[in-house]
Amino acid sequence: MHKTTALIFGYNKYGLEIVQNIKEKYERTRLYSQDESSVSDEINEVEYFDLSDDWSSIEKTVKISDSIAFCVLEDDAQNVFLTISLRAYFKDLLIVAIASNQENANKLTMAGANKVIPIVETAADIIASILELPISSKVLQSILFEENDLKIAQIKISERTTLKDKELLDIDWSMYKGIIVLSIMDKDMKSEFIYSSKVKHHVLKCGDVLVVIGYEKDIEYFKELIGSDRV
Repeated sequence: MHKTTALIFGYNKYGLEIVQNIKEKYERTRLYSQDESSVSDEINEVEYFDLSDDWSSIEKTVKISDSIAFCVLEDDAQNVFLTISLRAYFKDLLIVAIASNQENANKLTMAGANKVIPIVETAADIIASILELPISSKVLQSILFEENDLKIAQIKISERTTLKDKELLDIDWSMYKGIIVLSIMDKDMKSEFIYSSKVKHHVLKCGDVLVVIGYEKDIEYFKELIGSDRV
């Protein structure tokens, strides 16, 4: 499924991260903002859009069948409306959307999104984390574009967890087949990559949360193997 144009709706941390990390993979990358003042961004080419737009201007300048749209507005209701509007106008457009929780993810699926990535409030930087990892290209390609069951999950360290009181540096993550541990969030909900020099000596304690990616069955097996629960 080769796409040549990326349409990113949302001038925010998600939209900007996506632009920076996929602009080399597409012939054209277009970032849309609801704030007219952001059009003056000297680094990124930003176009203003209104949710009441009929989208005819887009249809005149890009081939929809060769395009992918990212709906990353931070307001869930607006994101659902945007998805409905785009789907109603473009039957063949591939739409990827983000949602703050599973309920809104279901709404976005019903609205016509091809792929929905639920992002809970305590893991607001998960997409940005994935995009910055060395394995980002392969993982992001799998999550967004391929038909599979890859999921992102949060596993909370508890008293019975076998990883409790271990330093991140001392854990052989490769032994946990089928999953990739992306980052750790401490009790203050500060997120860091597990391979970051800043946290490599961090000792896992109750309340810490591991952000992992993998297939559902592998995530469940990992959870049971280390004796922890999902958040």
